[in-house]
Amino acid sequence: MSLPIQLDIEGMTCASCATRIEKALNKVEGVEASVNYATEQATVLGDAPTEALLTAIENAGYHAHVHSDEPSTGLDPMVALRTRLIISASMTLPVMVLSMVPPFQFLYWQWLVFALAVPVATWGAWPFHRAAAINARHGVATMDTLISVGVGAALGWSLYALFFGGAGMPGMTMTLELFGQPGEGSHEIYLEVAAAVTTFMLLGRYLEHRAKRDAGAALRALMESGAKEATVLRNGVEKVLPLAVVKQGDVMVVRPGERIPTDGEIVEGAAAIDTSMMTGESVPVEATVGDSVLGGTINTSGLLKVRATRVGDDTELARMAKLVERAQTGKSDAQRLADRISAVFVPIVIVVALVTFAAWMIFAGSLTIAFQAAVATLIIACPCALGLATPTALLVGTGRGAQLGLLISGPEVLERSRSIDMVVLDKTGTLTTGNMKALAVHVEVGHTEDEVLGNAAAVESGSEHPLARAIVMRAREESVSIPEATDFSTEAGFGARANIGGESVAVGRPAWLESRGFALSPELQKHLDELHLTGNTVVGVASGKTVVGLIQIADTLKESSAEAIAALQSLGLTTVMATGDHPSVASSIAHRVGIDRVEAGLTPEGKADLIVRLQAEGHQVAMVGDGINDAPALATANLGIAMGTGTDAAMSAGDLTITRGDLMGVADGIRLARKTLGTIRGNLFWAFAYNVAAIPLAVAAVLNPVVAGLAMAFSSVFVVTNSLRLRSFRPTR
Repeated sequence: MSLPIQLDIEGMTCASCATRIEKALNKVEGVEASVNYATEQATVLGDAPTEALLTAIENAGYHAHVHSDEPSTGLDPMVALRTRLIISASMTLPVMVLSMVPPFQFLYWQWLVFALAVPVATWGAWPFHRAAAINARHGVATMDTLISVGVGAALGWSLYALFFGGAGMPGMTMTLELFGQPGEGSHEIYLEVAAAVTTFMLLGRYLEHRAKRDAGAALRALMESGAKEATVLRNGVEKVLPLAVVKQGDVMVVRPGERIPTDGEIVEGAAAIDTSMMTGESVPVEATVGDSVLGGTINTSGLLKVRATRVGDDTELARMAKLVERAQTGKSDAQRLADRISAVFVPIVIVVALVTFAAWMIFAGSLTIAFQAAVATLIIACPCALGLATPTALLVGTGRGAQLGLLISGPEVLERSRSIDMVVLDKTGTLTTGNMKALAVHVEVGHTEDEVLGNAAAVESGSEHPLARAIVMRAREESVSIPEATDFSTEAGFGARANIGGESVAVGRPAWLESRGFALSPELQKHLDELHLTGNTVVGVASGKTVVGLIQIADTLKESSAEAIAALQSLGLTTVMATGDHPSVASSIAHRVGIDRVEAGLTPEGKADLIVRLQAEGHQVAMVGDGINDAPALATANLGIAMGTGTDAAMSAGDLTITRGDLMGVADGIRLARKTLGTIRGNLFWAFAYNVAAIPLAVAAVLNPVVAGLAMAFSSVFVVTNSLRLRSFRPTR
C-alpha cells in the first residue's frame, strides 16, 4: 500500500461534516480514510488517484487540496471570518437602535434599516446559507439550517411588508402589542431579527474557529521540541547538517547544553542526560559508552559522541507525536450541544410552519394570514438564544477562568468534565516542584554537618549539575562557610574531587566512593540503607580515607499537593499517580499526599497505555501532567489537564490548562468546567422554553411577529444574564 495522503479540507462547520466526508471518501474503491474535524484534515490510505479523492469531497459539498507544509498564500479564513463579523456588527448596531427605540424612528427610517440589514442577512449570513444548502442536499438539518431559515424568514417577511404591505409607508412605527389580529403583521418589519441573529451567530462561529485552530498545536509543539540540526562527523571533520539528512550510523558530536539530535548510542564520553521531557525523571540520568540515549533529551555535562540508531519517524519523539495525533483524531467526533438539539428541533419547526401555512390556506383561504402564521412560527423558533447559550456561558466561564489561571479550550471539554470519575497525575512538576533540594545531612562521629556540607559545596561550586546546585543552595541557605578548593577533577556521571586545606575531598555516588577506597562506617551504611528505601538520591562526602557524611537529596512536594488531592477526592474522583520515577519514590510521595493508587516506572507510551487500560475498565479518566512526556497521555485521556509551568506541548495537548502551576487549580478547573456546563444546559433549556411556549400562539396567527421577536430578545437577555453569574465563581482558597 502506498504512503498516506494528507488532504486539507475547507468548508466543514460541525463534526457531522467530518463524518459525511469520511463516508464519501471510504466509498472510493480501495480507500481507507479518516477525517479529523479538529485539524480539518483527511488521512487517506490506498491506491486511488488523488483526483478521485478530491472529486469525492467536492461531490459531498466541500473543497480540498493536498496538504502542504508551505504557508498558504490565500486569505486566512480566520481573517475573512473576523472581517465578516466586524462589518456585520457595525451595520447591525444602528438597525437595532432604530428598530427598538421609537424616538429614533424618523420619517422613512425603515428604508435605512432595510439598506443596512439586507447586506447583513445575505452577505453576512452567507456561510450559514451555504452550509444549510449543502445540508439540505444530503437531507440533514443542523444549526446552520436553523440560522438560515430563521434569518431568511425574518428577511422575507420584512421585504413582503415593505413592498406589498404597509410597512414602507411614511410615518410607520414599530408596535409592540402582545397579540395582533390575523393579517396585521403585514405592517411590521423584522429586519433587526435577521441582522441580530446573523451577527450573534458569526460571533459564536468565530470563537469556535479560533479554539479549533489551536487543536493541532500539541503535535506541532511536540515535533518542534526536538533538535533542528546535528553536528556530524564526516571523514573526521565536524559538519553541521539539517536533521533530515542525518542517517542511521552517523556519529554525532553533542556538547554540554545541546539537545541530542536523534536516538542513538554513546560511543565516546560520559554525561548527565536531562531526560525529563521524555520520561518525567527529575534527576538527570548518568550515561556513558554503550548507553542508549533519546533524541530531544539534553546533555547537561560532558562531551559526547553518539552513533545514530533511529532517525526520522522511527525515533521515540516521533512515536510520541503519532500517539498525540491518533488521540486527537479520536476526540474530534464530539459535536456541539446545539447541533445535537437542532438536528431534532429544526425539522420539527419547519414541518410545523409548513402545516400551519397549509392549514390557514385551506380553512381561511387567506395567503396573508397563512404567510403571517408560518413566518411567525419560524421567527419564534429563530435560534438567537440557542446560539448564544453556549458562546456566552463559554465566554464568561473561560474569562473568569483566565482571571484565576484556568484555561478551558472549548465546550466539548465541559461535557467530559462532568463524566470523569478518575484523575491520573504525573509526579514531577505536578505534585512536586521539579527542583532538587538537599533535605538532610548525616555525618560520621567527629564531624559536623556544617563541615561536611561546606566541603561538599566547595567541591560542587563550579558544577551545573542539579544535584550539585542543590548542595550549594543548602549551604548558602544555612549560611555555611564554604572553603576555597583547588585542583578540581571530575569523573562524569560519578563524582568530583578537589583539594581543601591540603586534604583531598571527594563528592559523589557512595558506591563510587567505596570503589575508590573510601571506607563507609557501619553507622553511615545503616543511614544509606534507610535512605535507599525512601527512593531519594544520596550523595556521599569523603575526606582522608573515609566517607564522612551523606547528603539526602530529593524533589520537593508542592505546598498545595495534599490539599489538592483531598479536594479532588471530595469531587468524587479516584486519584492515581503515574510516573517514570522509581517505585519507592512514587510510593513515598503518594503516601504523603494521600493518593489512592500508584503506577511507577512508566514510559510516556506506558502512561498512555495506562489511560487506555483504565478506560477499558469503564472509567472516564482525566490526566494531569506538565511535560512533553505527558503529552500522549494528556491527549489519550477523556480530559487532559496541563500544568502551565510545563512545556508548550503538554499545554497544547491539554483540554484544561492550569497556568499558575498550583495543583489546587485542577480541582477548581473541574469545578468551573462543570458549573459552566450546567449554565450552558440551563441556557439551552430556557432558550427553548420561551420560544416553544409561544409556537402555539404563532400557529394560531394571533401572535404578532414583533412580539415573537421580543420574546426571542427576552430569551437572549435571560441567557446572557444567566451566563454572567459565572463571574461570581470563587476558587477553593
